[in-house]
Amino acid sequence: MDRISKSHEAAGNRAGIPIEASLNYLEPTGEKPVYYAYEPPAGTPRSTGKFVAHSVPIRNAREVVRDLSLDKQGFQLTHQETAVRDFYDQEEVKTAYYPEVERLLKEATGAEKVVIFDHQVRNAELAKRGERNAREYGRAVHNDYTAKSGPRRIRDHLPPAEAEQRLQHRFAEINVWRPIRGPIESTPLAVCDSSSIDPKDFVAADLVYRDKVGETYRFTYNPNHRWFYFPRLEKNEVILLECYDSKEDGRARFTAHSAFEDPTSGPDAAPRESIEVRALVFWPADKSN
Repeated sequence: MDRISKSHEAAGNRAGIPIEASLNYLEPTGEKPVYYAYEPPAGTPRSTGKFVAHSVPIRNAREVVRDLSLDKQGFQLTHQETAVRDFYDQEEVKTAYYPEVERLLKEATGAEKVVIFDHQVRNAELAKRGERNAREYGRAVHNDYTAKSGPRRIRDHLPPAEAEQRLQHRFAEINVWRPIRGPIESTPLAVCDSSSIDPKDFVAADLVYRDKVGETYRFTYNPNHRWFYFPRLEKNEVILLECYDSKEDGRARFTAHSAFEDPTSGPDAAPRESIEVRALVFWPADKSN
């Protein structure tokens, strides 16, 4: 196990002792939840579904960082320096950061091709003011794709002939999550060990765009879920999240995650600033196992 640094101990997270924090789970009702990716028409709620806060232990993932992998737990920590100066500049992110992420994913996974199709910056203060395309934090336990919407992304972002060919072999959708500024002092990301999630915990939810309807997973509460986080992430630390894997052989395929209020954060903790990049990852046909 990695030794926790003094800065992490100072944050109140003693070695081996999880913190207790609240995560928002979907209360099962039998109805499919709906979430709008834009401001819906007047009288239409932005989202449906009842969410209930459950207190859960969240373990310091730095203690087991060497044991974590995309295939087993569905997430891992890696490191990468970046040349990006302004992560709120969408053009700079696309021209400078996307190539960095592509290289990172190829090195981390052995993929032959990476297609980046989306990114999002999150900053609660900027989001409240409607500035710089920043969004609030995702505060409900979720996964970005489902068994239905995962393959659909391939057809959305590749030419038809290539899409059909790629769908015959293993592919994945991986989120690349990092701080814009570090260390992160508040509202960190909690990630759930994929092997601790039961199939009955998944609930498909509609994600409504202006031009289409996508689908994500929400999750119902299960006390067996094993939650982790990386305290005080720095700008050069990157979390890889396995949000979809086409291979159904027992490896991690979906990874539940959520922002949460860290009880060890100080009263003057800076608001979290982060960026997540969404990417399709493809392996050669002879190495897709």
